[in-house]
Amino acid sequence: ACICEKNKRVTNCNLDGSVCRCESVGSGVPVNCDTLTSKCLLMKAEMTGSKSGRREKPKDAFEDTDGLYDPECENTGVFKAKQCNGTTCWCVNTAGVRRTDKHDADLKCNQLVRTMWIIIEMKHAERNAPLNAETLKKFFKETITNRYMLDGRYVTSVLYEEPYITIDLKQNSSEKSAGDVDIADVAYYFEKDVKGDSIFHNNRLNVSIDNEMLRFEKTVVYYVDEIAPEFSMKSLTPGLVAVIVVVIVAIVAGIVVLVLTRRRKGKYVKAEVKEMNEMHRGLNS
Repeated sequence: ACICEKNKRVTNCNLDGSVCRCESVGSGVPVNCDTLTSKCLLMKAEMTGSKSGRREKPKDAFEDTDGLYDPECENTGVFKAKQCNGTTCWCVNTAGVRRTDKHDADLKCNQLVRTMWIIIEMKHAERNAPLNAETLKKFFKETITNRYMLDGRYVTSVLYEEPYITIDLKQNSSEKSAGDVDIADVAYYFEKDVKGDSIFHNNRLNVSIDNEMLRFEKTVVYYVDEIAPEFSMKSLTPGLVAVIVVVIVAIVAGIVVLVLTRRRKGKYVKAEVKEMNEMHRGLNS
């Protein structure tokens, strides 16, 4: 037996040489504990756990909201392009986020569209003076490369505009090699860390800048796909790079957050989102 340090949602762990190998809860898919587990398997494991816990989800929760649904995963751990809940189906990207309107079971999802750009936007709590931008940039770049094992070339920007910290992760299909962790998996691990629900076995993330613990009021994660999503929204103009707003990580557990903002300078649009534990909303008509 062994302990899977990078994923606490596993079972049947055994040493294979020097590598700890386990089975992901809910799917039984083998997991290599030397690297990150795919987001699809993590979501499935979390859903499996919630079914037997105190916080049972309403039967109709997934019909009315996107987010922590029970996904169908390929044997490799990636999301299947088509996801369904009963007779309702939709297409997802490599981050498992809905990128089409919901249809009946006849829906065709010809390919799993890659999420090539992830924007993580955090707002820190009010403070007397701004943080040191260079120290902050160094901390997050080192954390992402060391803790989440992402090659530093995929961390394209860490920007500080008090009180907002924005991290850009970019990794298109041609750049990602077989040994690279996926930015969608990195973002999910990071998101859970910031929320205080770490996937790591016993290794909480403490954000300390210049020996001062940093507290966050909220974190928002955005996903941009290589192919624009297919929503029937009048506000989506031709040629606009549409961004699916998928999650708001509320630091106070149990809060339901409603956000409606719009970025003015044309890069991306933020749409209405809600959270229910880990509810990811797409762009709804």
